[in-house]
Amino acid sequence: MNANDIETAVQTAIDAGKIGGAIICAANTDGTFIFNKALGSRTLLSGEKVPHQLSDVLYLASATKLIATIAALQCVEDGLLTLTSDLSPIVPSLAAKQVLTGWDSTSDPLTPILTPVTRPITLEMLLTHSSGLSYDFLTPPIAAWTKAFDHPAPGTTRPVEEAFSYPLGFQPGTSWMYGPGLDFAGLVVERLTKGTLSQHVQKRICAPLGITTAHFFPVTREDLRARMVDLNPSDPDGLGRAVLGGGEMNARSKGDFGGHGLFMSGEDYVKVLRSLLANDGKILRPETVDSMFENHLAPEAAEGHKAALASKGGMFFRVGITEGSKAGHGLGGLLTLEDVEGWYGERTLTWGGGMSLSWFIDRKNGLCGIGAMQPTLPIDVMAIEGLKQVFRQDMYRQYAAWKEGKRE
Repeated sequence: MNANDIETAVQTAIDAGKIGGAIICAANTDGTFIFNKALGSRTLLSGEKVPHQLSDVLYLASATKLIATIAALQCVEDGLLTLTSDLSPIVPSLAAKQVLTGWDSTSDPLTPILTPVTRPITLEMLLTHSSGLSYDFLTPPIAAWTKAFDHPAPGTTRPVEEAFSYPLGFQPGTSWMYGPGLDFAGLVVERLTKGTLSQHVQKRICAPLGITTAHFFPVTREDLRARMVDLNPSDPDGLGRAVLGGGEMNARSKGDFGGHGLFMSGEDYVKVLRSLLANDGKILRPETVDSMFENHLAPEAAEGHKAALASKGGMFFRVGITEGSKAGHGLGGLLTLEDVEGWYGERTLTWGGGMSLSWFIDRKNGLCGIGAMQPTLPIDVMAIEGLKQVFRQDMYRQYAAWKEGKRE
């Protein structure tokens, strides 16, 4: 083993106190190559440490977004809307949003300058983060608006529309910024199906793939609670604090949030990845899956995406690819637009969850995987980023070694 081997890298991080352990799952298209590892240990509420198991239930954070994307695309397949439909009739609050363009410095207190939208928000925009919906913690002008006007009482939980009631950061379709678009996509699913996002996910994604561990926050099934990594003395409410680097988004969420609210085991999540990799038709039609791996950013939005990738926070938006690499955005994640020798093939779809989880689907090279590091707090961001990168690249090394062994 060497430092570029994920097992060695994880053990080194465990010894240094950076993480408690990791869950790694990868597979090729036909399932003949399987790499499943549960490394290190987790801590129970009692304080007892037990070895990690592949069946441990992980907080997915933003890896939930891929699941919500699939759910929304199923509604498209069902003829309930299209990618380019005006969503106003389904979610009127989206149509009521205005764009924050600045602040009137002549008023006291400062008054936000709001401009009406010039085009409707579509599902395609929600799925590619080009709708203008931006997380306030990533967008200073929006953060200023929430500081001035959004003051929920301590302990308040709010549904999607109330939690993200702030204005848009730009005109729909004209730029790119990571945000709660998938939370609204989940709301679209609920409005169209007249049920909860959880009910749809269980029926249309989990059942066809044999997934038994999926549960939106709060996790109430006792059999799953006993297996939750994020139910420990540092997180007695099972909020997934460590995954978020100490954040508590779930503590403020009411209902099913398609952008961050799902828990699932790694061995179940990789079933979703491999279904899309194999394009087996179990959860989406082949042509829909093909569309997921196309670049869906309009030229204006593509320029905004390029700027975001090159920005100070671009390390998180690039999801492991180097600055300057050609990339776009598919339906569900970042989309590479060029081959990287020995690694990602062109049109690899990839994203992650919080600070500690990463997934990828590379149809060209026939490989997919999820790597879930379990950080200790306070989180060492760069150490975790390094581990995620070792995971991404070592899966290709492991796969190449497996193929070489088959040839011998």
